[in-house]
Amino acid sequence: MSENEDFNDTEAEAELSVEQKVEIAKWFLLNSPAGEIQYVSKDIRAVLNDENVYTMAAEEAFPLYNKSHLICLQLPDRTGDVLITSFGEISKNEYIDPRTANVAIVDHVKQVCKEVRPASDEELPSAYVEDYRCALEAEATKYVSEAYPKGVCAVYCTKGKDVEEQGSNFELVVVISAARHSPQNFCNGSWRSIWSAEFKDELQMVEVRGRMQVGAHYFEEGNVQFDAKHECKDTTLIQSPDDSALSLVHIIRQHETEYLNSLQKSYLNLSDTTFKDLRRKLPVTRTLFPWHNTMQFNLVKDISKELGVGK
Repeated sequence: MSENEDFNDTEAEAELSVEQKVEIAKWFLLNSPAGEIQYVSKDIRAVLNDENVYTMAAEEAFPLYNKSHLICLQLPDRTGDVLITSFGEISKNEYIDPRTANVAIVDHVKQVCKEVRPASDEELPSAYVEDYRCALEAEATKYVSEAYPKGVCAVYCTKGKDVEEQGSNFELVVVISAARHSPQNFCNGSWRSIWSAEFKDELQMVEVRGRMQVGAHYFEEGNVQFDAKHECKDTTLIQSPDDSALSLVHIIRQHETEYLNSLQKSYLNLSDTTFKDLRRKLPVTRTLFPWHNTMQFNLVKDISKELGVGK
């Protein structure tokens, strides 16, 4: 076998399969910073130079990215927005908007809402649960408008939507999403929080679990990403729909404020703590360089001595 034939065989073995290319492309798409997946997809498309591979990767990655980032899409008639979340997912491309009782049909890759249809009775909670859901959404919306200038929230019934009266358990989930995209200033950021409130009738308690996530990306003459997560728990008593809503939003406000304050404190100390920890405190010699007396060093002299030159 000639050297050329051997080289060609090696090159063929090194060629990635379609499945491998799809997985690599998906990884880059799914790890795009908030608000930047369209930019990343454009570059991935150019690098792949294979429309079929790109389409397979995009069709798998975009729905996962959109749901994990809780992206917000404007309804076609501009009457409001719909959050893309797993809690509101009816089917692969259909997401319920609890506020309007409509179902949005979306194009995940283009990140647009194409049309809207009315939700069926089976897709909506009972009147009893809806009273609690609606009251909680009203209070949560008020809170979000105060805390997050560009924030959006929605409240979903995830368990027990058929409950008609007291005596059974059900669960509501508050989803809050706020994003600030400013690529012209080389920075993008997002806030995402999910609060599940499980109404346990036998205990007359509501168990609250919260998950908060902050992401930021600064890319002016560099590439710095920040990603922080926090979880917490709390409880409150089951009360009337309005009183329960007030109590639950108070819990959300308290925990989110505490977490944001802790982030603010960490951010102010970032240059003195985190960034310093990224640097080597001592060189490999474990000896500090004497910056106060650099004249004692003569590089040419030292090299000559080490090499035995000039003797």
